[in-house]
Amino acid sequence: MRFRPVDAAVWISPCRARLPFRFGMHTMTVAPLATCRVEMEFERGSRSRGYSSDLLVPKWFEKNPDTPIAQDWADLLAAQHAAIGTLLADPAPATAFDHWRRLYAERVEPQPRDAPDLLVRAEGVSLVERAMIDAVCRAAGVPFAAALRSALLGFDAGALDPAVAGWSAGELPPPVRAAALRHTVGLLDAIEPGDIDAGARVNDGLPESLTEDIRAFGLTHFKIKITSDSRDQTDRLARVWSVIRREAGPGARVTLDGNEQFESIAQLVGVVERIAQEPRFAGLPDALLLIEQPLPRARTFDPASNAGMDRLTRYAPCIIDEADLGLWSFSEAAALGYRGVSIKNCKGVFRALLNRARCDRSAARLFQTGEDLTNLPILALQQDLATMATLGVTHIERNGHHYFRALDHLPGAEQHAAANQHPDLYTGHPGAATLRIERGTLALGSLLDAPGFGYAGPIDLAARTPAADWDPASLA
Repeated sequence: MRFRPVDAAVWISPCRARLPFRFGMHTMTVAPLATCRVEMEFERGSRSRGYSSDLLVPKWFEKNPDTPIAQDWADLLAAQHAAIGTLLADPAPATAFDHWRRLYAERVEPQPRDAPDLLVRAEGVSLVERAMIDAVCRAAGVPFAAALRSALLGFDAGALDPAVAGWSAGELPPPVRAAALRHTVGLLDAIEPGDIDAGARVNDGLPESLTEDIRAFGLTHFKIKITSDSRDQTDRLARVWSVIRREAGPGARVTLDGNEQFESIAQLVGVVERIAQEPRFAGLPDALLLIEQPLPRARTFDPASNAGMDRLTRYAPCIIDEADLGLWSFSEAAALGYRGVSIKNCKGVFRALLNRARCDRSAARLFQTGEDLTNLPILALQQDLATMATLGVTHIERNGHHYFRALDHLPGAEQHAAANQHPDLYTGHPGAATLRIERGTLALGSLLDAPGFGYAGPIDLAARTPAADWDPASLA
């Protein structure tokens, strides 16, 4: 379906965490949620509006310890505004893929590969990309997977990488309709209930420690943040593994996230080999599925920093996440021994499809994995889950529901609509619904069947603040 862009804008909602979330250099307690609306006109004159959303998480897209948090938010909003301006500057009719390709070519590709803001720019492009996809799906009255398979979006993998020319989304199997939730264990998270002082408890009816989460939701898959090879960090990892082994049983599976905190693969190998030898980590090597982004993104493509990758992959494959900086990244990382790449809607949906084509052409050597950037309902969460399910991901890291109380940041009408339209995904009465996690699993059927990109319900922009009028000090 070809269309011309008519209008686009971004609105802001404040979000406050119920629990602090530390990852890498930053501890997040508040963040703005950006919602984008794109309006388009199709060649026969009909119009459609599409929506997308991202939580503007600081110190992930660009990890500059010297900039204030408000500057990180401002940079992301500026990138979104620039992407919208680029979209509206060319009103010629095109498919969603062709509009995205033009945006990406103008906003991201001219930058040097070591530019610090590549992921910031890509997020702005992707926010617009997802809203365009949603508008096409809503106009056609079909879900995302159906739009993709019927070529409504115009995706062409070969236009991005000749090595996968001829690959079609029609090769994808049917979307998975349920996926294991891989629970994030943040660096500040309480492990046992006794780690929380009585006066510090949130007491909002939701779990507050790892032990409580496993018991409440029947969790079986986990993602553990690690930062170094220090004794304190190794002891913490041992405590976390002890609880997982005790509460989740022998079927538990684990991934480790280095968050760019290791200087070399050799340093990480030392940690993993020690884990394999110490009795307190018994069972962990067999449960380990993958290791995510151990090196700083700037070193990921340095052969010397990756020395020892063959030793590391004896224990688990290594994937890139923050180092997935452009269309070139996965291929170059794979040449250095990396085996996988994360899927994140904030990096781009068509980019994820390109990487799926590369995996399909790799004779099962390469793979994708579902990672989360604290996605919150409705749009960010459900569109991300729709992408993951369509690409066949069977376990997905989720953490937004743990650090933020599910639907609390939404206007009341949207809470009711989401709870009523997706009873398999949310539980509780509509005014106080939370994410439904049963036996460690998320049911995805209703969002996969919904016309639109994961959601077909109303979005109340009047309850949000236009980005141009939003004051970051309101979240101080």
